[in-house]
Amino acid sequence: MAMFNIANRENLHKIVILNPKGGSGKTTLATNLASFYALRGCAPTLMDCDPQGYSMRWLDRRSGDRPKIHGVAAFELETRANGNQPISAWPGSDELIIDLPAALPHDQLFEHTYDADSILIPVLPSAIDIYAASRLVAELLLITQIDRRDRRLAIVANRTRQNTRSYGMLVRFLASLKIPLIAKLRDSQNYVHAAAEGIGIYEIPLHRTKKDIRQMDAVIQWLDQWRMRKLDAAASPPFEHIPGAGLLTPALFKSSH
Repeated sequence: MAMFNIANRENLHKIVILNPKGGSGKTTLATNLASFYALRGCAPTLMDCDPQGYSMRWLDRRSGDRPKIHGVAAFELETRANGNQPISAWPGSDELIIDLPAALPHDQLFEHTYDADSILIPVLPSAIDIYAASRLVAELLLITQIDRRDRRLAIVANRTRQNTRSYGMLVRFLASLKIPLIAKLRDSQNYVHAAAEGIGIYEIPLHRTKKDIRQMDAVIQWLDQWRMRKLDAAASPPFEHIPGAGLLTPALFKSSH
């Protein structure tokens, strides 16, 4: 995969989602975050760097009357530009969500993550996936020089079933690395149905998704800490996460901005 440059803005929240192993749930996480931010107000930019193009296929299935999400098929643009032309988020976006492919070489891992504001690693609770994630975390800490104290790196457990041996293995692994486990996404058909329709779980009736939204809210709350820190540094009024976001209507999301 050729490299490319991403033109950053000071107030743009760059969220990178990666895992060296395919099938870990990167696109599920990326698309559901994009859906949430679209409902909350400013249309986010969803950048698909994976040649498989799963995020862009999801966006193609999205109805035109849904809240807007700007898609960038970076895997196509970087080939045409030979890596020389910056790829930008939409000017009105507050969030740039980057869905990276599996098995990035060391140099590309650094290029994609060194200036990321938030890095999310979705992990399945299995021995193979935990091993792959442990190597990735080691590379991020050593090669990219990420400091745990910066609160830029977090794990999202995916397709979890609590009280199983594999889940306990994942929890022990994360405790040993001192990397926060911020959410435990269920092994739920709601994500499958949402993906098929080009929507997120926040756009499904609440009575079907309440348990799933509770965990996705935990991801949003962790991500919102970045903007809160930015505002604190600028001595601006505090940024408030919308608690229980799944309980609000799209109209209420928009009124919050």
